Amino acid sequence: MFEVLSNETLAPNLHHMVLRAPRIAAARKAGQFVIVRAQSGDERIPLTIGDADPEAGTISLFVQAIGASTRKIAAASPGDCLRDVAGPLGLPTDIEPWGRVACIGGGVGTAVLYPMAKALADRGNEVTTIIGGRSKPYIILADELGAFSKDVQVTTEDGSLGKKGFVTAALEEMIAEPQGCPQAVFAVGPVPMMRAVAELTRPHGIKTLVSLNPIMIDGTGMCGGCRVVVAGEPKFACVDGPEFDGHLVDFASLTDRLTMYREHEEQCRLAV
Repeated sequence: MFEVLSNETLAPNLHHMVLRAPRIAAARKAGQFVIVRAQSGDERIPLTIGDADPEAGTISLFVQAIGASTRKIAAASPGDCLRDVAGPLGLPTDIEPWGRVACIGGGVGTAVLYPMAKALADRGNEVTTIIGGRSKPYIILADELGAFSKDVQVTTEDGSLGKKGFVTAALEEMIAEPQGCPQAVFAVGPVPMMRAVAELTRPHGIKTLVSLNPIMIDGTGMCGGCRVVVAGEPKFACVDGPEFDGHLVDFASLTDRLTMYREHEEQCRLAV
C-alpha cells in the first residue's frame, strides 16, 4: 500500500499527488513512469513520475482525471492509500549536453515535460520552455519551469494568457532566431501537437524526441498493448520508450490505437 501525502488540483481535472514510495524515489530517473492501481482488480494506469525526493522517500504524480480509473485515483485524499504503484518503468530520458534545447509541453503534457526539462537544465543545457493550453486555467507549472529555464513562453488557443495560438508558432520563431536552431527539441502533449512539432523540425534536421502515451497494461512488454511503430518497426512504449525519435514515429497508427476503447471507456465513466 502506498500512502497519499497530498493531493492538489492544478487545473480542471488535473491533480498533483505526492505518495510515499521510498524504493521508487531512490531508483527513479527523469522520463520514467509507474503503473498505479487504486484498488485490487482496478485498471492499471501508467503515470509519469513528475519528481522524487529520495531522502523523504516520496514521489510526485500528475493525474488527469478523465476516465473512470483515473478519477478514482485522483479522488484519494491525504492519508488514503493506493493499492499498487509499480516502477520505475521505461527508459530514462536521454540527457546529454545538447547545448540549446527547446522543451515543448501541451496541456497535461507539461506535467510529463517537467522532469525532463529539469534534468536537461541540471545537465547544463540552456532550456527554453514553451507551454500551451486551450485557455489560462489549463496552463500549469509555468513558475516551476521558470526556476531553471532561460525563458518560458506561454501560448493559449483563446489568447487568455501569453500569446494567442499554438506552441508550434513559438517554436518556429525560436528556430528562426539569429543565434540559430536549438540542438534538440523535446515535445510532450496531444498526438497532433507532437506530430506538428516533429514536422516543423524535420526540414531543419533538429533532433526531436517525443514521449508517447499509447494504451498500456502490464508495463513490462509482455501484453503488447502499448505497441507503436517507429521507423517501420514495432516497438513497445513501456520497455523501448516512452520517448522516441519524433521523425520516425508513425503518428497515424498511434492515433488509431488511442481510440480503440473510447466507447468502452465512456460506458465505464457513465457507470461511476
